[in-house]
Amino acid sequence: MRNNQARLNTGNVVPLFGLGTYSSSCDSETTQEAIHMALKMGYRHFDTAKIYGSEPALGKALTEAISDGVVDREDIFVTSKLWSSDHDDPVSALHQSLRNLKMEYVDLYLVHWPIRFKSWAEYPVPNEEDFEELDMESTWAGMEKCLELGLCKAIGVSNFSTKKLQHLLDFASVCPAVNQVEMHPMWRQNKMRKFCGEHKIHMSAYMPLGGPGNFWGSTSVIKDPIILSIAKKHKATPAQVALKWGIQRGTSVIVKSFNEGRMRENIGALDLKLDENDMINIEKLVERKILRGDHLINKTTSPYRTIEQLWDYEI
Repeated sequence: MRNNQARLNTGNVVPLFGLGTYSSSCDSETTQEAIHMALKMGYRHFDTAKIYGSEPALGKALTEAISDGVVDREDIFVTSKLWSSDHDDPVSALHQSLRNLKMEYVDLYLVHWPIRFKSWAEYPVPNEEDFEELDMESTWAGMEKCLELGLCKAIGVSNFSTKKLQHLLDFASVCPAVNQVEMHPMWRQNKMRKFCGEHKIHMSAYMPLGGPGNFWGSTSVIKDPIILSIAKKHKATPAQVALKWGIQRGTSVIVKSFNEGRMRENIGALDLKLDENDMINIEKLVERKILRGDHLINKTTSPYRTIEQLWDYEI
């Protein structure tokens, strides 16, 4: 790892600081403006997904920036994700994402959740009749085909437990490059970090601040007394402390804000250096997973009858 980048098991590098483009309220124009601002501030890693609806806006902004000479395509890292209704044909799904993005390839393509919906369920919260049986071997073969065709530079997963990752490794021809999961100072994923380290799988953190501002999020991370005291000690903000904690552990952090001041504050975390005592004190925080995935649980049609089954009791 150097210059705030990590090297994936593919040999490619991923910037450790990324901008998430999911928004339940922002229109395309607002998203594009945020992308242009982010590029000027030094952001080079952008995270999207079919289900976010932000692929066209991200693609338009990046295409304009590349055309204007602001940035070269090779200098940006773009992640998108296979939605749960597209497991039958990852290649076609990625082709559609690339059309949305107006790009020839993405740098990383992830299986969004370890769950499969019927083809019509192109929405975030499924109905009971939307669930299908997951055949991860077939899905992963499609992901490997995406890689073979040059539609992406790396493939990986999101929201996988260590047990689900091990199951994938048992049959995969290509080891996933990344597992993107919820991770922040109050959900540290130490078991997952150890497993991924052993298998050279990079970890990427969504909700690195606990998701404040989202209806499912929490401000508990950035309001915790330990985080506040570390921030005061370094003359930094609580958000910068939480983000630098992730980056300092070699994790890429995907932070979502389209507010110019917060975007500038967040990327300022790269200039912070936490000491050993800071890292030790953060380990003392009580852990609590915030995005539990309750919408994927039911007693009749989902493969997961309980939250514990979804996360294989790693919760």
